[in-house]
Amino acid sequence: MKVKADGQTVREVERYAAVRQYSFAQILAVWSAAAIPMAVLAWVVAPLLGALLGGGDVTFIKALLLCILAGLIWQFVLVMLLVHQERGSLRWSVLKDALWLHSPRSPRTGRVGGRLWLVLIPFVLLFAAEGAIPFLSVIPPVASHDANVFVQSDAGQEFMSGNWVWFAVIVALFVFNTVLGEELLFRGLLLPRMKGALGRWDWVANGVLFAVYHLHEPWLIPSSLVDTFALSYPSRRYRSALIGIIVHSSQSVLFFALTLTLVLQ
Repeated sequence: MKVKADGQTVREVERYAAVRQYSFAQILAVWSAAAIPMAVLAWVVAPLLGALLGGGDVTFIKALLLCILAGLIWQFVLVMLLVHQERGSLRWSVLKDALWLHSPRSPRTGRVGGRLWLVLIPFVLLFAAEGAIPFLSVIPPVASHDANVFVQSDAGQEFMSGNWVWFAVIVALFVFNTVLGEELLFRGLLLPRMKGALGRWDWVANGVLFAVYHLHEPWLIPSSLVDTFALSYPSRRYRSALIGIIVHSSQSVLFFALTLTLVLQ
C-alpha cells in the first residue's frame, strides 16, 4: 500500500485506473447529450405528441411520461456507448470498474463493504429531508408538466385505478431514473472522469451539472443542488456509484408504494 508523506494512504488509484479522465469540454458534451434531449422531449415533443393523440390532460401526461422514459433510456444507451468506446467491451466485469459499481471503500482504512454500508443511512435521511426546506420551492412547478400534481388530482387517481399497463410504464421510468439512467450517467460515468479537469471539487461540479440538467423540470433545480451532498459527495468519497443509486432510489421506492396504492384502489 502506497503512503503519502503526511501519512494519508493513497487508495483511489485502483478505481481511478479503470477510467480515463475527461476534459472540461468532454464533460459538457456528455452533459448536453443528456440534458438537451430531455428538455426537448418534455417541452416540445410531449405537447406535440399529446395534441396528435387527441389532447386533454390525461393524454398529455401519457405523452409526457413516454417522452421522459425515452430520454432516460437514451441516457442508459449513451453510457453503454461511451463505456464500449472507452473499454471495448460491455462485460459485467468491465462495467463494474468503468462505472464504479463496487461496494464503498473507506478512504481512511481501505475497508470495503460490510459495516461501511451503514453510511447510507445519513445520506438517505439527508436526501429525504430536502422536502422540508422551504426555499427549495422557489421555482413554482408547471402544473401541466408535474406528474405529481396529476397523480394527486381526481382525474389522475381515476386514471391510475386498476391501470397495470401504465403502472408498468411508471415503474420502468423509476428504474431508468434512479438506476439505469440519471445515476448511472452522473455518478457512474461522469463523476469518476471529472477529477482530471476539476480536481478535488469534481463532486461539487458534478452536483451542479446534475441540478442544471433538470431543464425538463426546472423547479427541481434548487433541491437538486442540495442533492450534491447526498448523491455526489458520498459517491466520490467512497468511490462507489452504488451509493448514489441506492440513495436516489429510496425516493423511487416511496413513489412506487404510493403509485401501487392508487392502482389497487
